[in-house]
Amino acid sequence: MIKSKKVLLINTHLTYPNWTEGTLNNSFIQKAKDFFGTKGIEVLETKVEAGYNANEEVEKHMEADIIILQTPVNWFGGPWIYKKYVDEVFNSGLQSTKFLSGDGRTREDATKQYGTGGKMQGKKFMVCATWNAPSEAFGNPSQILMQGKGTSDLFLPITSNYRFCGAEIVSDYNCFDIFKDGNIAEVLENYPTHLEKVFEL
Repeated sequence: MIKSKKVLLINTHLTYPNWTEGTLNNSFIQKAKDFFGTKGIEVLETKVEAGYNANEEVEKHMEADIIILQTPVNWFGGPWIYKKYVDEVFNSGLQSTKFLSGDGRTREDATKQYGTGGKMQGKKFMVCATWNAPSEAFGNPSQILMQGKGTSDLFLPITSNYRFCGAEIVSDYNCFDIFKDGNIAEVLENYPTHLEKVFEL
């Protein structure tokens, strides 16, 4: 019997009344749900702001073949509630040895590298983010702030957790300049094309 695929969508939006209500991030979540539904892939969901049980989140991660973090970028990272989520969920996954068993190194074999003790092999992880920053701020050495670095560089504190646990990191997807000149409708419409490509569906 062939195991049906599952995707875990983690929505880490944090509401600030009368400023950011989460509508756009919810739209990306819905677009992803619709897409994976057409592919016969079961959708698991977590909305961090609504609360969660760390042990249950570990089980969701273990069930999922694909994990997508849907997040606004707040001061060049995910909202603080996501860091709390990571600390609690990944600590649970460490203690239960479901995410990893140690950091990969052993005293018996000096060739084994730090970050190779994960148990998430075969899983794929992706970040989908909404930004006030314009796309021109990234990948351009003439830009003062990022100095040529890309979004994947900025997401290293997020993606490294999953790579440390053995998951494959696929290309992120971004909606830029959301408060000024961004083409939100087009970026949202093109999201399924990106999902189909990076997850080879």
